[in-house]
Amino acid sequence: MATYIRFDSTDMVTSTDQVITSTWSDNTNLLEQTLYTSSLQYIVASASSQGQFYLDVYNLNPETNSEAAIQMAIAYGNRKGSGSVNFTTEDADSDGYSAARSIYGQYRTLVYGDENTDFQFGNYTPDDFYALNIERARYKYHLKNGWNLKLENGSTVRFLTDDSLFNAGSSTITNIGRQFNIISGTNGAMYTASQTDVNLTTSGSYGFFYPDAGLVLLNGDALRAEGISDFTAFGANDTASCPVTDRTASLDFFNKLSQFELDSVEDLTAKYLFARIKNGEFNYSGNPSFIDDEGNLRFTSMISQPTTYITTVGLYNDNNELLAVAKMSQPLAKDFTKEALIRIKLDF
Repeated sequence: MATYIRFDSTDMVTSTDQVITSTWSDNTNLLEQTLYTSSLQYIVASASSQGQFYLDVYNLNPETNSEAAIQMAIAYGNRKGSGSVNFTTEDADSDGYSAARSIYGQYRTLVYGDENTDFQFGNYTPDDFYALNIERARYKYHLKNGWNLKLENGSTVRFLTDDSLFNAGSSTITNIGRQFNIISGTNGAMYTASQTDVNLTTSGSYGFFYPDAGLVLLNGDALRAEGISDFTAFGANDTASCPVTDRTASLDFFNKLSQFELDSVEDLTAKYLFARIKNGEFNYSGNPSFIDDEGNLRFTSMISQPTTYITTVGLYNDNNELLAVAKMSQPLAKDFTKEALIRIKLDF
């Protein structure tokens, strides 16, 4: 009859290791210089055209290279509906109902879980934001903190990062996970006053970073105050000032995007089980062929000096049903003079 030994709490340890990998295609963590979009998304012939809602960013030209892959998408949201034309102009009640307003409402619901809370960056509530959605296939468990985003508008250059270096343990928790502030700096550290002329007292912080959802939200007013963004949202009722063929806010931001250095994190959890075999245990085989029909040992040498070889450890549930098998790299000799400690690792 088989003998079972139950693991207790001291025999089990859970460990989690983080594996850092590159986010973008071709095993690189730096997206820079030559970026591509699809000309199909330039077409904004109507208020419901795809280009009014978002703009995909590729590593290669999608119109000439079949291996082009989406790296992220850029979207623009405005709580008043400015920045894109109304879905309909049939009556006055339709003013402000546009792609930009839909985008704002979508992210508001994702983050806050309701339709009444507006995004507030610092102590400032802007009307609009730019959303950078990292393609889900590009990262593992979540995005790594301490990324670097470089934006350029002519001679104006701004480096942005998150504030994880000094805010890692006190990030805000939202419906889509952790929320960090976006600051002027690199690698998760803020620039000192001597390194930048940032003055955002009238337009709030740069935005929020959600590593668990692969999302970056950038404060539109802050970017305009810094001279990074040229896009000025027209009024909700002012459809005439922005014809449907004009460039969208997403495309305007794309043209300011210079570099994006970003890594991915995968949490690998392992459970270690320690099978402890004392000197008096498992010195005889449980195989029926080990004894004869009368219950005697077939091999007399096993009477005074029994020796067995451990090759396999079986893991069972409370019903003695075999759930998993751990194989030894080589047989382990066992007798009354030896004890064994076998470490079993389960990855999941």
